[in-house]
Amino acid sequence: MIAELGHYALILGFCFAVLLSVIPLIGAWIGDRVWMRLSRPLAGAQFILVLGAFCALGANFLMDDFSVRYVAGNSNSLLPWYYKLSAVWGGHEGSLLLWALILTGWTAAVAKFSKSLPLDMVARVLGVMGLVNIGFMLFILVTSNPFLRYLPSSPQDGADLNPLLQDFGLIVHPPMLYMGYVGFSVAFAFAVAALLGGRLDAAWARWSRPWTTVAWSFQTIGIALGSWWAYYELGWGGWWFWDPVENASLMPWLAGTALMHSLAVTEKRGVFKSWTVLLAIFTFSLSLLGTFLVRSGILTSVHAFASDPERGRFVLGLLAVTIGGSLLLYALRAPVVKSRIGFSERSREIFLLLNNILLVVATLTVLGGTLFPLIAEFAGYEVSVGAPYFNLMFGFLAPILVLIMGVGIYSHWKDTPAGTLLKKIPPLAVVSLPIALIVPWLMGAFEWMVVVGMFISIWLIAATLLDVWTKSASRNGRWKGWLKTSRSFKGMVLGHLGLAVTIIGASLVSHYTVEKDVRMEPGSVSEVAGYQFKFVSVGHKQGPNYVGDRAEIQILDTDGDLVSTLHPEKRRYVVTGNVMTEAGIDPGLLRDLYVSLGEPVGEQAWAVRVQYKPFVRWLWLGAILMAWGGILAVADRRYRVLRKAKVRDQKEVSATVDSVTGAAVGGAE
Repeated sequence: MIAELGHYALILGFCFAVLLSVIPLIGAWIGDRVWMRLSRPLAGAQFILVLGAFCALGANFLMDDFSVRYVAGNSNSLLPWYYKLSAVWGGHEGSLLLWALILTGWTAAVAKFSKSLPLDMVARVLGVMGLVNIGFMLFILVTSNPFLRYLPSSPQDGADLNPLLQDFGLIVHPPMLYMGYVGFSVAFAFAVAALLGGRLDAAWARWSRPWTTVAWSFQTIGIALGSWWAYYELGWGGWWFWDPVENASLMPWLAGTALMHSLAVTEKRGVFKSWTVLLAIFTFSLSLLGTFLVRSGILTSVHAFASDPERGRFVLGLLAVTIGGSLLLYALRAPVVKSRIGFSERSREIFLLLNNILLVVATLTVLGGTLFPLIAEFAGYEVSVGAPYFNLMFGFLAPILVLIMGVGIYSHWKDTPAGTLLKKIPPLAVVSLPIALIVPWLMGAFEWMVVVGMFISIWLIAATLLDVWTKSASRNGRWKGWLKTSRSFKGMVLGHLGLAVTIIGASLVSHYTVEKDVRMEPGSVSEVAGYQFKFVSVGHKQGPNYVGDRAEIQILDTDGDLVSTLHPEKRRYVVTGNVMTEAGIDPGLLRDLYVSLGEPVGEQAWAVRVQYKPFVRWLWLGAILMAWGGILAVADRRYRVLRKAKVRDQKEVSATVDSVTGAAVGGAE
């Protein structure tokens, strides 16, 4: 009965999505304020209904209702309750329902927090989001219904959740990543709504910018969680594999970063309007493309859902309608959005434009490397594009981007004297170059790519801190001056520092990881990177739905003192028979010690992989700083303070909206 109620709630949610996409848009077209006012309650009702459907599916999992096909295929009575809940989005159908829930949640949030926006703008934005909701709910109801039952008989127990997904990572990674993916639909909806209304001004950019920044922050954390999950769960010790599905999450992040910068310029200076609209369309289209890659069955990946081609064709059709429709609208309205304001070649605008160009080129680089093997396969050729290509391209693009960021921090709107910029370069180089040369020497091996990575990282850190020092000048001291700076400025600082920290981590762990595969048995010792790994014992372990072998490995330093005791495991899941590796990790700010069990090679002997991974935690620390910077920027009071005067049209609102000069993470302070 609960499954039927959930199915019914989803159908009703689809009906409300249809109403949301029709009534407010018609109301905005004919100027009927009553019809436009219906957009908010329709958005709220749609969210409540989809939430009810999602809760119903969760209840089916907790009650082990294996008459529901999706539950039987992704759960088991032995599965711990917390994995039963996360199994709701552990397969294709449930993950789509999570996507729909988050999409309707973003729609409801826009309805809730847009009371100061013009009514016609709200109606158009929510109407466009309703159209997107229709596509995904129709996808679920037609091809991916999670509430279908086995009739007349059902299995006594389930097939179990994929052992790779029986992890804390499944609980946090997909929701965070989807919050970013789906959140970019808000920027897309604002762009399309502004095109429909025929007015792209600073007010539109200001309304869209906080939503874009929040989505970007969630996407940042989601990607970092995916990297961290792969690092400790797969047993390889890698943190990024340039897998097509990993690339699918990186592409909208890169485009979204460019979009944030472009919105800052459009808001402050009224330029880049056409470019900003295209970026909003491009970013959300890449989110949909990621959905197609994961669910079409055209690629093989440990992250991909096993889906039939029919589902892929549906998503491809949705992608074609979204991109084609929005680009057609853009083409029809292009004369309206042309910027008539010029800018100097030494202004902040030009630096942000260069920033945008490089980020888009990086996005297209990933897009081409991901899709080219698929296109070649359709043509009858077998082509592989892997890490060497991506590392080479990003090794070229990233230094240029970061060097421009370091100088662009000191630029001003409209125009900046060349001397002001040039005199900043020597101090930055004097600080960056010695450190970049010293670090490889300290690590014990000279690597040119490490020198480049460290140089651009220290360059960005030094430029950011020097800018903080300058702008924190105060009669009461620099600390109080720093506290008085805007939250958007603090967010920009954290964002830039976070990027630098991530580059440091990637540079050092990529070139100075020490890895050793050894045969070990109780009493044997192996030395790696100055640490002694002593294999103490191995014993049997019984889990709730698996059996396994659990080793005890002590780590000693050069003085023979105990550093840590790790317990790597080799598990065999009872229902599926799959064998999984659980690594033992001793984490640290400057290094991780990583041990994973291979296969038994004797009665008590095992193949063991031992790794020393320097600065690997800096990868995720940098992502946390970037996301924190984005959230801090959105918390700036100037994003929240809009005049409450009642206005009749958007032109009147534009006259009442205060100009904002703060930047979110990349930006415009």
